[in-house]
Amino acid sequence: MDTRRKLEVLADAAKYDASCASSGSKSTRRGSRLGSTEGMGICHSYTPDGRCVSLLKLLLTNYCVYDCKFCVNRVSSDTPRARFTVAEVIDLTVEFYRRNYIEGLFLSSGIVGSIDGTMEQLVAVARGLREGHGFGGYIHLKLIPGASAELVAEAGRWADRLSANIELPTAQDLHQLAPEKTRADITGTMTTVADGIAERAADRKAGLKAPVFAPAGQSTQMVVGATPTTDGVILGTADELYRTQKLRRVYYSAYSPTPHADARLPALRPPLLREHRLYQADWLLRFYGFEVSEVVAPGANLALDVDPKLAWALANRDRFPVDVNAAPRELLLRIPGVGVRNVERILAVRRHHALTVADLRALRVNWKSAAPFVLTGDHNPALRKLDTVGLKKSVQPTLFDDLDGYA
Repeated sequence: MDTRRKLEVLADAAKYDASCASSGSKSTRRGSRLGSTEGMGICHSYTPDGRCVSLLKLLLTNYCVYDCKFCVNRVSSDTPRARFTVAEVIDLTVEFYRRNYIEGLFLSSGIVGSIDGTMEQLVAVARGLREGHGFGGYIHLKLIPGASAELVAEAGRWADRLSANIELPTAQDLHQLAPEKTRADITGTMTTVADGIAERAADRKAGLKAPVFAPAGQSTQMVVGATPTTDGVILGTADELYRTQKLRRVYYSAYSPTPHADARLPALRPPLLREHRLYQADWLLRFYGFEVSEVVAPGANLALDVDPKLAWALANRDRFPVDVNAAPRELLLRIPGVGVRNVERILAVRRHHALTVADLRALRVNWKSAAPFVLTGDHNPALRKLDTVGLKKSVQPTLFDDLDGYA
């Protein structure tokens, strides 16, 4: 198989990994290719300094000895197979970089041979780029759970970000659909990375010149909708991983049905809006001070017709309206339509003068969502609107207004 055909197969096989910012989005223009993020080969991610970069997104191979029922590359699948050599991936990355197609590499792999043997090849690619070509671009390496601590440590030396997929929300789900994998192996690999990051941070704090180790941290991916597990449990798992493994991010990937799938899997893909609501709830946990129990009950799913922050506000109307000129930061963060940056701006401005509606609009607060829940010197919604029966419908934002409220 020539390199071009390998690239077609292995870039397409990598599209199911959602650990890139643009994965999963769909073009609204039929037949359009320019600007589409659905195609294979290129994804986007963010560097530690906040830059958005384009990455060559590949599998080293889609051969795999595991039979994860939800994965298109499982051993029992009849998908076309291909395999790159270490040198081929290095050459592709360097050539694409020189042509300004990409600024980095996202590399994963099916497991072929042994776990450590596969991990050694992934590490060899990153090492070859750094040492053999002086490559300074962004590298994200997928770790193989259960790989030796020595290989994980070396991966962190060469890669900017590392990730080991948690795959499914519970150990029971994993046993049912991916019996060759164990939660202990996955979290053990995550712990090795977390310990390495913490050790380097402690060395730097002590004034030592510590070698670089995964400076962009670690992330993971969870498949949503392959089992009946609820959003409450999914978010509980994510919250535990954030606390115990210090993850930068959990990616939620709506299950995508594959040909000849196992009978235990659903025939239809869950709505993408569910994935979107999980990301919104995830932000509430990470940046807004919410507990999982405040966002969703363990046995329940997030509402699809209302974003989780607005849902909480509607269920807790007695906490509102919030006086933006007096309320503490943690209460300001609970206001629908007000994002983290909005709150920082509000706190800065009110040191100098009392805020008005005009000030909030100027600060880019999503006024449509926020109006019923805030109190200013010239605005008091409690007099007329906060207890309105149809409040949810009147303030429910559009998708893009919705995103502004999580800025």
